[in-house]
Amino acid sequence: MALATRATPSASQDTSLAVLVDAESGNLAVYDTGDQLSSTFTLVIMSQREVDARAKLLQLAADLIITVTLDDEGTLATRMVQKFEWMRALSTADQEACARDLIHAARASFATGQAHLALAELTSWRETAAAVAAGLTGLPVEWLEDPAPAERP
Repeated sequence: MALATRATPSASQDTSLAVLVDAESGNLAVYDTGDQLSSTFTLVIMSQREVDARAKLLQLAADLIITVTLDDEGTLATRMVQKFEWMRALSTADQEACARDLIHAARASFATGQAHLALAELTSWRETAAAVAAGLTGLPVEWLEDPAPAERP
C-alpha cells in the first residue's frame, strides 16, 4: 500500500479509520484503527444510476419472490396480476407471456449482474399494457388507395 490517509474520529465515533490505496492496483482498503488494522472493508464506487438500477432490481426480485412463493393458488400469471396491477390491461395470453418473460429476464439479470435486463423487460411490458389500455391495438391499418392532395397551409 502506497498511500495512507487517516481520518480522525468525530464526537459521535469511538474509533478512527485509515484509508490505504494500493499504488499498483488502485484498490482502496478502509481499516478500523480501533481494531489495530485487523478489519478491512472493500470500498465500491458506482454511479447513482447503477445504485438506482440495483435497487429497482432488488425490488423486482422481492416482488417476484413474494408472488411465486407465498401464494400457490392459480397460475403464475394470475398471481403476478395481483402484484403488478397494470398486467390486467393485457390479454390472458399476454399475461402468461409477460410472467414468463419477466421471470426469464430476472434470472438472466441475477446470473449476469446486469440489472438493466430485467428492468428493460419490466418497462417494455408495462408500456405495452399502457398502450393496450389507451386503445392502441394491433388492428390493421386502412391505407388509402389514391393519395389525396393537400393544400398548402
